[in-house]
Amino acid sequence: MIINRKEMARAKLEKLKNGYSAFAETQEVAEFIEKELEKLDLHVHIDRTEHGCWFIPEQSKS
Repeated sequence: MIINRKEMARAKLEKLKNGYSAFAETQEVAEFIEKELEKLDLHVHIDRTEHGCWFIPEQSKS
């Protein structure tokens, strides 16, 4: 089975847009997510661990 990492990253981005946390298992997926987050101006907390990265949406300050 071939896993398309960009598709996986896009699915995780959709979760983040909807206010849910996402976990990236590989550096490649994490880097793609980070680049896209910059483009979208979506603010998240990134928790890097030895097993991957957690992306946690930040609460709006309104």
